[in-house]
Amino acid sequence: MPELIELTTAVAAGKRVDTVRLTQELLDAGHSPQSIVEQGLVPGMAIVGEQFKRNEIFVPEMLIAARAMKEALKVLEPLLVKAGIKPKYTVIIGTVQGDLHDIGKNLISMMWRGANFAVVDLGTNVSAERYLAAAREHNANLVGLSALLTTTMPAMKETVRVLKAAALPNLKVMIGGAPITQEFADDIGADGYAADAGTAVEVARRLMGEAA
Repeated sequence: MPELIELTTAVAAGKRVDTVRLTQELLDAGHSPQSIVEQGLVPGMAIVGEQFKRNEIFVPEMLIAARAMKEALKVLEPLLVKAGIKPKYTVIIGTVQGDLHDIGKNLISMMWRGANFAVVDLGTNVSAERYLAAAREHNANLVGLSALLTTTMPAMKETVRVLKAAALPNLKVMIGGAPITQEFADDIGADGYAADAGTAVEVARRLMGEAA
């Protein structure tokens, strides 16, 4: 009978076929879909995040691991929905208005999904009003703002202002991107800043009041 650690190892190694096979075998052996996600898939993506932060792997390896996790989730999600099990937190993410870059945003979306957050991806060139509307519509716990261009940093500042002015209960705002720093995050009133996709999971969990 397969063990959950085998699934964790397969995800971290980006072995898509093995990940799907082990997921099904664990289900057949009586493991619950929720335990497979929380004790098998999530730890695997956590390993990937740590390796990325230490420069032991790079973007291609992260994408391969995320694809393996995504295929496993295709098997599990119908069962989770049927059982009424949902991710604990909902996050909104997008690249700010005037910026069409999405690689960093996509990586963070994958890492958040791998950490069992429900992710609503608004895409690129997202206005402050769209972020706010999505946060209200989905009763979001967290909004993530991404920017690659220094020229769109003012748009990020304005988006944070709009979200904070709305005073939605328990909503946190997190920012990141190549030109972004902790100092800038502090200056514009963001609740959190992540320098990379691996750190983004830790920061998001901390903002939700959980240990990273």
